[in-house]
Amino acid sequence: MSEKNRDGKRTARERLAVEREKQKAAEKRRRTLIVGASVVCVLGLAAVIGVVAANAGKDKDKSSGPVVAPSGAQGKDSLAIAVGKDGAKPTLTIWEDFRCPACQSFETVYRPTLHELTDSGKLRIEYHLVRLIDGNLGGTGSLRAGNAAACAQNAGKFRDYHDVLYENQPKETVDTFANNAKLIDLAGKVGGLDTAVFRKCVNDGKHDSWVDKSNAAFKAGGFSGTPTVLLDGKNIYQDQTMTPAKLKQLVLAANKG
Repeated sequence: MSEKNRDGKRTARERLAVEREKQKAAEKRRRTLIVGASVVCVLGLAAVIGVVAANAGKDKDKSSGPVVAPSGAQGKDSLAIAVGKDGAKPTLTIWEDFRCPACQSFETVYRPTLHELTDSGKLRIEYHLVRLIDGNLGGTGSLRAGNAAACAQNAGKFRDYHDVLYENQPKETVDTFANNAKLIDLAGKVGGLDTAVFRKCVNDGKHDSWVDKSNAAFKAGGFSGTPTVLLDGKNIYQDQTMTPAKLKQLVLAANKG
């Protein structure tokens, strides 16, 4: 083969290689644009939902009575229900809605680890109850369930009843928790909770205004959705690499420090 032919083929291969690299680069840009557009759509949808929630929840957020915090409520304005040893470090702050499917998913995956860490005194959890789904889809199930959970706190049964509510969570669009009788029926799954005092607390909506105040604090905090999960102030729910095992490692490391 002549030198000229060899040079021609080499040049052709080089041109082909350059063209392939251009195609790869173009494909990479295309994928980036698609992902970027998807994120913008999600954020845009979130903004729309936020506006709807703000408008739909205006009347519901107005306290119909005095703000009565449940027994042992802590933190600013007594809006947190604490689980775990006082003084334990670190602190996990969870903003949640009992009608929220994502909250249920988080609880299902992380519950065994959270129970282990709180029971061993290595983690303290502060739960804040909100009613985001009531605002988005209408209804009062988030409010009613939040009030019932606060009533359970009065009886020292918050964590057990909290878990029962998620284990029996209805579909997001079905407002089953708006029925006090259903919430009282579920209390039967927690030993010693279904008492006359608990029933009166649920039926009277004793802590409704407290739940509304917690919901207002959630909005004022600028959080984007539920669950919002903060480990010593850092949002770990947004960390795509987070797992129960990784969370456990972080908590154990904090205890060593």
